[in-house]
Amino acid sequence: MKKLLKKSEMARLLAVAITAFACVCMWGCSDRVEFKWSDGRGTPLIAGFIDDSLVVAYDCRGWLETTETWNGGYSEDESCGHDRLLVYNYRVQEDGPRWSDSLTNKRGGYHWYQLTDSVFWRWEGKNVLLWKLGETAHEMKLSRKNEGCSQEFEINRIHQWLDDGFIALGGNLFAGEDSCQYAVLDTISGTLTYKRLDKNLEWIKVCDDVRAWDDDVYCLERKTENWSVLLSINNIVVDSIEFDIGREYAVYPALFAGSMLHMGDYVCSTTNGKVMKNPYVKSLADLTFINNDGRIVKY
Repeated sequence: MKKLLKKSEMARLLAVAITAFACVCMWGCSDRVEFKWSDGRGTPLIAGFIDDSLVVAYDCRGWLETTETWNGGYSEDESCGHDRLLVYNYRVQEDGPRWSDSLTNKRGGYHWYQLTDSVFWRWEGKNVLLWKLGETAHEMKLSRKNEGCSQEFEINRIHQWLDDGFIALGGNLFAGEDSCQYAVLDTISGTLTYKRLDKNLEWIKVCDDVRAWDDDVYCLERKTENWSVLLSINNIVVDSIEFDIGREYAVYPALFAGSMLHMGDYVCSTTNGKVMKNPYVKSLADLTFINNDGRIVKY
């Protein structure tokens, strides 16, 4: 029995020695990781509109990370970072952006959304990164809670709301049973509260987008039967705008973009409860804008 134990022990020691020698030959058993930024940036996309002449776009710089493991494995991971915001004039052709700035973080979230006229946001993990034009971006830590609902949803729109809060949308306002239909963001406490609509807000179920100005709730509702968009304030239709009949995607989606309206292909404004065809600029995804007099602005 003693001899068998000695042979077994010798075999184990020999295996350990062979593994150790192999690790030394293969850079000490460590993985080889290489990280490279690309030279260029991706195509800029529209994040929102500041006013009747300025648009905010965003892009990012791609990166590639390769990993060669000590035992011969290989993997790649790629995405983008160094997110950048850019401000362009979309009414008059200029040489480039009026303003631009980029983040220096390694890996960005890339997709930016509009919060107010001059503040933009994106997800930073489970928190929100806020970036005011001309200032430094900062992360807002979030705590979450549900108020009478469950089954949270993915948020992709946050607009100004009642009581100095912000309404967060992205789910289904029609969601039944105990599903959450919307959320309210308190930027002071950093609390995101998921809710169901009470009887005073049930009317916004029909809205493609909704926000508040002061104590009034504004709603944009797209009507496919005549390709129009209705503007309602506090559940009363106050104005509408019609587009070319038959252009199925001309008015989809109908969104609030800061103080402007971004309805499918078109950029409009609202003043005193009226939808204004001013600037009434056709907006395409590749930062091409066509003014109502036919002038083309392209970046």
